[in-house]
Amino acid sequence: MPALSEVIAALDALWPPEQAEQWDAVGTVCGDPAAPVGRVLFAVDPVQEVVDEAVALGADLLVTHHPLYLRGTTTVAASTFKGRAVHTLIKHDIALHVAHTNADRADPGVSDALAGALDLRVTGPLVPDPADPAGRRGLGRVCELDPPMSLAAFAERAAKRLPATAQGIRVAGDPERTIRTVAVCGGSGDSLFDEVRAAGVDAYVTADLRHHPASEAQQQSPLALVDAAHWATEWPWAEQAAAQLDEISDRHGWGLRTHVSKHVTDPWTAHAASATHDH
Repeated sequence: MPALSEVIAALDALWPPEQAEQWDAVGTVCGDPAAPVGRVLFAVDPVQEVVDEAVALGADLLVTHHPLYLRGTTTVAASTFKGRAVHTLIKHDIALHVAHTNADRADPGVSDALAGALDLRVTGPLVPDPADPAGRRGLGRVCELDPPMSLAAFAERAAKRLPATAQGIRVAGDPERTIRTVAVCGGSGDSLFDEVRAAGVDAYVTADLRHHPASEAQQQSPLALVDAAHWATEWPWAEQAAAQLDEISDRHGWGLRTHVSKHVTDPWTAHAASATHDH
């Protein structure tokens, strides 16, 4: 079995920590570099139910997209929910490793996995990384939808292909509009509207769209918006990441067993549809 340090080196090659945003907190949160690793669990959120799943699975390493401590801390006391997660992990010899904005930017990254889940053909990054001469890394992806379909049909596809959440899929735009080109950004994407408009796409798939940016985007152009739950847009990355580690494990003869958490850690748990009234 490989040591944790060897597995982390392989993960850092996939998602180099130096490519994370300045404000981000990525890398190994806890774990003994010399400890052997045989089983790995991938998930979006390092919440207690996922930590408990790692324990039940007998995992040696939990890899999540979201950081446990984004702002730093002075305590890991088990009286806090984050501290309890750390206590549980250490007690069961489970390491925690985070790949966040470095996984967003990677090739392939979070938005490639989202595009793949929606059966879109990636043509390039939405916000290219200037440090990548090949022009493949960066935030978001610009894609083609082949064959083209109506916005209503494309939204139905998103609802079917992405994991189910209470929110479902919210749509803005003419349901009959033909969609040929699509920008995607896993996670919160309303800071990228200028780039989406510059890309000239028909639709934008992302999460966490707020009222004002979405309203202004609608006023400025006929861009269609497809808004899914934050967790749902990033979960396909966990499957992609597990497959990437499988491939590395096979190449090195490590014999790792990888798992992807099926726990829905989206915080919203129910959706009450508005009653329709005749005005």
